[in-house]
Amino acid sequence: MRRRRPVVIDTNCLVQMLSKHSPYRPIWDSFLHHDFILCISNEILDEYQEIIERLTTPRIAENVTLLLLNSSNVHFVDPHFRLGLITSDPDDNKFVDCAFACGADYIVSEDSHFNILKQIPFPILEVITLDDFLQKL
Repeated sequence: MRRRRPVVIDTNCLVQMLSKHSPYRPIWDSFLHHDFILCISNEILDEYQEIIERLTTPRIAENVTLLLLNSSNVHFVDPHFRLGLITSDPDDNKFVDCAFACGADYIVSEDSHFNILKQIPFPILEVITLDDFLQKL
């Protein structure tokens, strides 16, 4: 990517990127090298911390959270619009609302609930998989 693109990454994808043995670790490394801007809201950050803690340890969750809070390539947004575009799993809407609010180029997700966005003419929010995002880096 030539310019630092703003992206939103869903929680399951973020978790997959963290392990040093993951095929998606290069995405996390690219984030650490400031190759893209990660857009998050407080609601997303809370979910990141909760899920990472559940799947790993409280210390790892705290370290990731602190890193995100202190990183200059994390853009915090406070979505004022609740678009409600994903009705099959309304909890996923926090990622959609964040992407809309920050003008993200992509939502990175493996979750099929996001497929509904391909059928909605506005707003245009592109959802890509981890593999697609890895190729774009």
